Amino acid sequence: MPRKGHIKKHPCLPDTRFGSQAVTKFVNSLMRQGKKSVAERIMYDALDIAAQKLNTEPFDVFQKAMENVRPLVEVRPRRVGGATYQVPVEVPAERAQV
Repeated sequence: MPRKGHIKKHPCLPDTRFGSQAVTKFVNSLMRQGKKSVAERIMYDALDIAAQKLNTEPFDVFQKAMENVRPLVEVRPRRVGGATYQVPVEVPAERAQV
């Protein structure tokens, strides 16, 4: 066990266009070689195209897509006697995001 204490989680700044931390996390995972402005442009253009085709707001398209791909259950190992079983457990909301 480390003795230096707990690691602080740095807060993710909200997105400039939608004001959402989830969009920022998605852009960061989309980013290649540190080119965040390129990743943001790709993300915003894709959301605009999808919103035009569906006649909705771009942020609503993003939220619906995130709900559709979010995992609901994961398996965790549980040791019972000498055997290890994979037991399904509900995923916390924080981990279920990007």
